[in-house]
Amino acid sequence: MEVKTQVSTKKIPLRQCIGCGESKSKKEMIRILKTETEGIILDPTGRKNGRGAYICPSSECLKKAIKSRGLDRSFKMQVPKEVYETLKKEMEQLVGQ
Repeated sequence: MEVKTQVSTKKIPLRQCIGCGESKSKKEMIRILKTETEGIILDPTGRKNGRGAYICPSSECLKKAIKSRGLDRSFKMQVPKEVYETLKKEMEQLVGQ
């Protein structure tokens, strides 16, 4: 008698990029976070508390997100231009490493 064992496959959480709209695994993307105290920041660890949005680690996706107001939709609020500029600088540092 043959015994079949069920192989459990771990589900990989997918997130959609606010720039290009592609779905990728969480580990491939950078999390942008809206917090009560710090405002809108990058969360490279992906573990801080707050409302998160995900973006591919490329300047092209950030440009698309800015043009299409992806963060505004994700956070249901008007995101100031200064925040986008700060995110752009932070992302360049993070990706450049």
